[in-house]
Amino acid sequence: MAGGLSHPRLSAPAAIPAWLDHLSGERRLAPRTLEAYARDVGGLFEFLSGHLGGPVTLEALSKLEAADWRAWLAGRRREGCGSRTLQRGLSAARSFFSYGRRRWGLDNPALTLVEAPKAPRRMPRPVSEAAARALIDAPGETGAPAWIAARDTAILSILYGCGLRISEALALTGADHPLPQTLRVTGKGGRTRIVPVLPQVRDAVSAYVALCPHTIERKDPLFRAVRGGPLGPRAVQAAMELLRARLGLPSSATPHALRHAFATHLLAHGGDLRAIQDLLGHASLSTTQIYADVDAGALARLHAATHPRARKRTA
Repeated sequence: MAGGLSHPRLSAPAAIPAWLDHLSGERRLAPRTLEAYARDVGGLFEFLSGHLGGPVTLEALSKLEAADWRAWLAGRRREGCGSRTLQRGLSAARSFFSYGRRRWGLDNPALTLVEAPKAPRRMPRPVSEAAARALIDAPGETGAPAWIAARDTAILSILYGCGLRISEALALTGADHPLPQTLRVTGKGGRTRIVPVLPQVRDAVSAYVALCPHTIERKDPLFRAVRGGPLGPRAVQAAMELLRARLGLPSSATPHALRHAFATHLLAHGGDLRAIQDLLGHASLSTTQIYADVDAGALARLHAATHPRARKRTA
């Protein structure tokens, strides 16, 4: 048994299914994440087969050096992979080794020495306050059936008024109606938060329910598709595409941009950053901090455009 390994000659690719079963069953990772992780680790083993010039076994994995890991990342970079893809690949590899340590005694100290490349921080692109109001009002002007227009207004009102994600809004059921003054929302990572609900949002949802032709029992989805089934996120995105085209808004005006707008506009009007973190359900304040950067950027542009000393002199 090499280096404490219980199965040193086990083929590394053959170990992938057991690891994926663990991620799916115990970790309950999303199917797309599983697919991406499988591609990343499968690609790693394919690279190592050529790089090491032989079969990739658990014993071979345990002997990898930091230079081998960096060669893999460099090769992926040459293939055109961005920093976020490389970060995910390294995360997948560490997940495999973490599982392999418990299952087969697999260990590779060099992996801890390899740092993932830093990815540029993505700045949220919220819609303006005027655009948010226009989007919420626009469904009533599209000629859609009254109940569908009311439904779309209600959903957009929730996204902007409560800062919910699409999945969180579509998870509401008949038991949530009429909406209370505060709503308990379960978001990413199973984190639960309490979100205040504005009277305008409650009124918009009540108007939709009053017009909806489908019976909404307590266990039924609150928001319904045309034929009565649960409304899907793609339908909300499609509705938003039509509305932004009608209003002449950019492609960045997505349903999620209303959640960004919720945070940015609260901050612009004096909202506390930690309170906004709680309202959004962010696990880390650093995630919420990006909205302060967005607001600071807007203030800088406003200053440059309007301050007398910032304006260029004209002859």
